[in-house]
Amino acid sequence: MAEKRDYYEVLGVAKTATDAELKSAYRKLAKKYHPDFNKDNKEAEEKFKEVNEAYEVLSDASKRQKYDQFGHAGVDPNFGAGGYGGYGGGFGGFEDFDIGDIFGSFFGGGFGGGQARRNAPTRGESIRVSLVLSFEEAAFGCTKEISVTKTEKCSECQGSGAAKGTNAETCATCHGTGTVKTTRRTPLGMISSSGVCPTCHGTGKIIKTPCGKCSGTGRERVSRKLSVNIPAGIDEGQTVSLRGEGNAGTNGGPNGDVLITVSVRPHHILTRDGTSVMCDVPITFTQAVLGAEIEVPTLDGKVKYTVPEGTQTGTVFRLRGKGVPHLHSSRRGDQFVRVNIEVPKNLSKKQKELLSEFSKAVGEEAYTERKSFFEKLKKK
Repeated sequence: MAEKRDYYEVLGVAKTATDAELKSAYRKLAKKYHPDFNKDNKEAEEKFKEVNEAYEVLSDASKRQKYDQFGHAGVDPNFGAGGYGGYGGGFGGFEDFDIGDIFGSFFGGGFGGGQARRNAPTRGESIRVSLVLSFEEAAFGCTKEISVTKTEKCSECQGSGAAKGTNAETCATCHGTGTVKTTRRTPLGMISSSGVCPTCHGTGKIIKTPCGKCSGTGRERVSRKLSVNIPAGIDEGQTVSLRGEGNAGTNGGPNGDVLITVSVRPHHILTRDGTSVMCDVPITFTQAVLGAEIEVPTLDGKVKYTVPEGTQTGTVFRLRGKGVPHLHSSRRGDQFVRVNIEVPKNLSKKQKELLSEFSKAVGEEAYTERKSFFEKLKKK
């Protein structure tokens, strides 16, 4: 007979391992070598037996003490008076071995551990809604009404699923847990597993007389109009939440939310970048040369602005505090105004003559940027 490996070595733990560390190591190896997932693999089957034997000894304080003192001989059935009863029946110490306990988390609820959560309180799903705003509504905020279709507690049975005058009863098969445990004998011993209760289908309750309005589901689908406050400064693609206005939760869980994502219609003149507002304003050649007071459109209406004499095309001026409000703040961004000089077209003969005279009278010295440009060209 092959010599048995050290039990600590089998589980891959130190001799000082705590109970929690032993259990963790055992579960990991049991998952790895379980015969259900290693069919026709004799080596895996032997390792599974070896892992179970090691854990059966080390998880028992008395047996572990004997093993630490005398080694394998200390836990031999024939060791000392009376012995230990051995591993009769395959794995005598594992009559309550529950495969669902090992694989519950591994399969995300496929065995007993996950099924037990089927009747736990569950939060309702959230509802997503799109809302289109004007440029001004997004900038200054507004109140809007939206329509949603959602599930709510049945108004007839108040969510119980049972007809008026009756109550849902605790399932007698699973005693309200939603799961049932079965035990079967295998070549490896007695193995227990958990599954969905076939009587209540995991709900943990039996409704003998279902509500006529919701057919026993405890929920009904309704259309509601909701008022939503849009905060000043909201921008394209941002979302506002109405807490608890979404679909109803189950088994006493909270409702979901309504999530309103906004789209903003473009303005016919103004554009936006965060809290800044921009616009282009055309001015005449004369206004640029002599300076002038012009009208500038803003979110607050038209305002007067004085363009200084000698203004060049493309010059940008700042109007402080005329931009979009910062979200959830009283501060506002700025507006930037870019002036573009419009060159007149279709001039009459007389107008052209006057411009020629003007150009001669001004001379090249008045055009400083032009003069600088040509001086740079000469240097090359």
